Amino acid sequence: MSGTTDILIDISTAILRAHDGMLQFRALQDAGQTAKRLPFGPFMPDRHRTMEIGLRQWVREQVGVDLAHVEQLYTFADQGRYKSGEGRHVVSVGYLALARAEDAAGGAWDDLYSYFPWEDWRDGRPDMLDTIILPALDTWLTQNEEARARVRLAFGRDGAQWDEEFVLERYELLYEAGLVEEAARDGRNGKPQTAMLGKAMQLDHRRISATALGRLRSKLKYRPVIFDLMPDRFTLRALQQTTELVLGTALHQQNFRRLVEKSGFVEATGKTSRARGRPAELFRFRHGNRADRPLAGLRVSGGRKPSTTK
Repeated sequence: MSGTTDILIDISTAILRAHDGMLQFRALQDAGQTAKRLPFGPFMPDRHRTMEIGLRQWVREQVGVDLAHVEQLYTFADQGRYKSGEGRHVVSVGYLALARAEDAAGGAWDDLYSYFPWEDWRDGRPDMLDTIILPALDTWLTQNEEARARVRLAFGRDGAQWDEEFVLERYELLYEAGLVEEAARDGRNGKPQTAMLGKAMQLDHRRISATALGRLRSKLKYRPVIFDLMPDRFTLRALQQTTELVLGTALHQQNFRRLVEKSGFVEATGKTSRARGRPAELFRFRHGNRADRPLAGLRVSGGRKPSTTK
C-alpha cells in the first residue's frame, strides 16, 4: 500500500546494578556521540518466541551480562523519537532488567543519579530543587497554569509529600518546561541548565530510565526484587544500603532490620563477613519464598516531609 511507513520494533533495556555505592546502568556510547544510551536490539519474532527471550539472548551476546529480574515497562512510540532517513517509524519496548554486580563485571557502567541528581536524597534534600528547579518551574507555570497541580504532586509542594516513585512524572515536567538538554534538542522552548539538571541521554532513553527507576522503587515494596541486586551472601547493613540506594533516601537502621526480620525472606548463614572492623553476620535470601507471597515486610519509605516551598 502506498504511503505506508515501515515499523521497526526494538527493545530498549535499562540494566541496573548496585556497585561501589552507586546505582549504575549499563551505558553504551556510539562513535561521534557525546551522550550515552541504553542497550537496545531488534525484536525478531521469527527467532524469538517472546520478547523477553530475545532480550536475554542479545543482552548476553552483545553486552555480556546475565540478567536476573526482567520486566516490561512501556511502549514508547511517539512520532519523531528516532530521526531516520529510511522512512521507518521505530517503536521501542522499554524493559527494566536487574543484574548482580558479580554477574555484570566489565563494560561501561554509569551512575544513574548523575542523570537524575534531584532524585538522590540520601544526604538530605538536594539543594538544586530549591535553588534551580522549583524557581524555574514557577517561571514556567506563569504561562502553563494547567500544570500547577502536576508540579505540586510530583515535587511534593504546598502540603503534598515527595513520593520517590514519581520519577517519570518529575522528568516529564522538566522536559515540558525546557529544563533538560533533550527538550532543547527536540526543539522545545526553554533554556536548559544542562550542567545542573543531569546528563542527557540519546533519543528518549532518559525517559525510559526514569520509568525504570520509578518502577523499581515501587516494585521493591511488594516484591523481593531487591535481592536480585544482592550477592548470594550479604550483611543486613549491605541490604539496607542497597535499599537506600534504590529509594534514594536514608532509612532508620533498627526499623529497617525489624522489617527485614518480619518479612521472613532472609536467613542466617552461620558465617560472618571478613570486612575490616567488627565482623557482621552474613545472610542469604530464602529463595523458596520468592513466588509464595509479596514482600509485604519491606514496604519501606523515606518518610520525607512536604516541602514548605510555595
